[in-house]
Amino acid sequence: MSQELVYDCIVIGAGVQGSFTAYHLAKKNKKTLLLEQFVLPHTRGSSHGQTRIIRKAYDQDYYAIMLEECYKLWAQLEKEAGVRLYRQTGLLVMGPEGSQYYEMVKATLQRNKVPMVALTRDNFNQHIPHVKLGEGHGAVVEVPAGILYADRALKTAQGQFQKLGGVIRDKEMVTDIKPGPVVTVVTSSGVYKAMSLVITAGPWANRLLAYTGLELPLEVAKINVCYWKEKVPGSYDIKKRFPCFIQTESEESKEHIYGLPSNEYPGMVKICYHMGSEADPDNRDQQTDRSDIDILQHYVARCLPGLEPKPAVVESCLYTLTPDRHFVLDQHPAYSNIVIGAGFSAAAFLRETFSDAKGS
Repeated sequence: MSQELVYDCIVIGAGVQGSFTAYHLAKKNKKTLLLEQFVLPHTRGSSHGQTRIIRKAYDQDYYAIMLEECYKLWAQLEKEAGVRLYRQTGLLVMGPEGSQYYEMVKATLQRNKVPMVALTRDNFNQHIPHVKLGEGHGAVVEVPAGILYADRALKTAQGQFQKLGGVIRDKEMVTDIKPGPVVTVVTSSGVYKAMSLVITAGPWANRLLAYTGLELPLEVAKINVCYWKEKVPGSYDIKKRFPCFIQTESEESKEHIYGLPSNEYPGMVKICYHMGSEADPDNRDQQTDRSDIDILQHYVARCLPGLEPKPAVVESCLYTLTPDRHFVLDQHPAYSNIVIGAGFSAAAFLRETFSDAKGS
């Protein structure tokens, strides 16, 4: 009789966190299984899409510190796989002078000695054409920031994981988890065992955690991902050195508005509202609220006059958020060999792995 296969680790969820965790576990010669409920690649979660912003411009120092390691890891993966995953564009941060979040971001950049340029109202349009700076607003540019090619990064991580001997099983929904010294994971197609388990299931995190007797205060929101057409082609193009940007707050909203230069779709700029409406991840398309698009239309018309003030393309993405908007990364309180990563939707691509977490 053949001995039953027991993995060193099972990772549930093949988004950016799960895929990169599995990849780094495999690099450490850990026998790893990566499970995904949908057929890969897919657009049902939070990690799809062509680009994401990478930045140190956060309100807490630990993000900037994590990014030091992050940039090194991205560069290492680019070298290993022979692909380009990062492009420096700079990040324009705009917000009301004296407002709490804007000033905290500036302070974080300064304390961590991140190369930055402060812009004045007099020289703003010389450096950033086709953008109107709000009355009483300040602006700084974080120089090393840029974009990550998200879909490409995900495909690369999964490919490198498999080259290292890792196993991916997609279209396998987890139907039960039985904790213990050896964790048993039951899916729609099989039963698997491992010495440890990592749960990185994004919007479905609580559904899986319920099998372990745990529930986290997570909110799932549907985000409308909008692309706005340039009136004059090339005005906001990445090749013309137009940066990514974040408007920390504006006349239209206290929530962030962020944008990326024309790159994904020719002649279109990606601009999104950094919040959405509560949604059921299994019935996301029933959530049809467009109030965020109304906010964006007013903002684009007022501050980005070189764009058509109605989105040409609207896609969607799911955020999974904690009450304080910072992520959860910890061992299960009752089972030390189960590691939980959740609530990353505001910062999922900032760091490519947490495979060093104790228990994995």
